[in-house]
Amino acid sequence: MVDLGLLFDVDGPLASPVSRTIRIPSILDDLVSLAAAGAPIAFITGRSDAFVRDEVIGPLFGAGLGEALAKPGARMFGVFEKGGSWAPITAEGLGQLTVDKSVALPDPVIDAVRDLVANRFSDVMFFDETKHAMISVEQRVDVASADYLAAQSQFDDAAFTVLSEAGLGVKLRDRSAPDAAGRVPFRLDPTIISTDIESVLLDKDRGARRAIEYFRSLGPLPSRWRTVGDSRSDYLMADHLIQSGFEVAHVDVRPSDGILERPYRVITIGDDIHDDAGAAFLTHWVRALALR
Repeated sequence: MVDLGLLFDVDGPLASPVSRTIRIPSILDDLVSLAAAGAPIAFITGRSDAFVRDEVIGPLFGAGLGEALAKPGARMFGVFEKGGSWAPITAEGLGQLTVDKSVALPDPVIDAVRDLVANRFSDVMFFDETKHAMISVEQRVDVASADYLAAQSQFDDAAFTVLSEAGLGVKLRDRSAPDAAGRVPFRLDPTIISTDIESVLLDKDRGARRAIEYFRSLGPLPSRWRTVGDSRSDYLMADHLIQSGFEVAHVDVRPSDGILERPYRVITIGDDIHDDAGAAFLTHWVRALALR
């Protein structure tokens, strides 16, 4: 086993935020090489299990992941919906999904947000029907980013109203509407391509904890870890690892969002961003570990 563990966000460092697919072949080849060498790899994402199965695991199997994960010591895991669901990834593919229903939104609110999108915003965004524990409304791929972002703020305000009128405590940026007990258990989390409506208990540190627990159940862990993401919330993966006593550095593939000060090293990849930076990062480690 190589002394390296990897936790990845999916959108940005692996999948293009434009095409929403893995468009750089070396990303697939290098992930397979690292998995075959025994580096534990987890995908910690707000995406659903269906998206990761189709857009990440499927292409990886086309690049030889099945054979790589059949090797002794190979470990891969998926945490979806920021910790709302999870599954092992084995030589047979994506394993049995576990969903944490305790953090899910009520069905009537899910239906109301779906109707909101259909009636007012379907020309620029769509309702993600594959989520189990959270709501995600995403930019259509045929819509320009500027047009989506202009509509997104209107959607966010309207969705905030839907949740608050339903009596759910909800937060959006610097404003909140507590529930009858004074609590705020849900939040709206806008990104550059989507808005997630989710439990405040869901985040990337929760996902990292789940992945580490799984990897530890299978054998010794590396002492050295790298986390890779394109948003500030992705730093939480590295936060969890350093608090757990590991040596960690975080790779920020979209530093224009603002590099956070942390007690560990934060790495940027020259002028590369998004999946170009993710590809360069992976190639660096494949060469450094003399895997190809």
